[in-house]
Amino acid sequence: MTSPSNRGAPVSTEPRINDRIRVPEVRLVGPNGEQVGIVRIEDALRLAQEADLDLVEVAAQARPPVCKLMDYGKFKYETAQKARESRRNQQLTVIKEQKLRPKIDPHDYQTKKGHVARFLSHGNKVKVTIMFRGREQSRPELGYRLLQKLAEDVAELGFVESNPKQDGRNMIMVLAPHKNIKPRVAKHDDDAPEADTASEEA
Repeated sequence: MTSPSNRGAPVSTEPRINDRIRVPEVRLVGPNGEQVGIVRIEDALRLAQEADLDLVEVAAQARPPVCKLMDYGKFKYETAQKARESRRNQQLTVIKEQKLRPKIDPHDYQTKKGHVARFLSHGNKVKVTIMFRGREQSRPELGYRLLQKLAEDVAELGFVESNPKQDGRNMIMVLAPHKNIKPRVAKHDDDAPEADTASEEA
């Protein structure tokens, strides 16, 4: 019995296992996913003990509840690993942005190209945006040629994932790093802190 002092305690989201499953019978699933059928809870717990496995409730809302024979410790570990891997993949798919003007100065172009190359070498995708102003909007080929040149200049590090397309006053292209490019990890030296800051300002 829970006492009033336990109000506000977090509700457990973990499934019930073994002796915590308090129902007369369950629909049992074997360790390899095979359907055993509806069995008494005593028989399900005995089968789990004989197989040195846990009886885990996987569908509490079903009637009767569905339980599976599994190594619950291993299951929890693998679930945590998958969640961690998923978060890591989300972090890796960072999209940096680099903006250019269609009539960019050659020196500025080299600087911007350097930023794009660095982003790709760190395993990031790069959204390259050409910004048209005034009469430049009637010359989309200028932006297209510039994006083609940029893609060719960084071809060793990345490829065109999304071809140039007009988006209002802008033209956008997305570059992605080659899969064989290993993201460079910043070292603890003088040039390490500069790794990603230029992207936000450029």
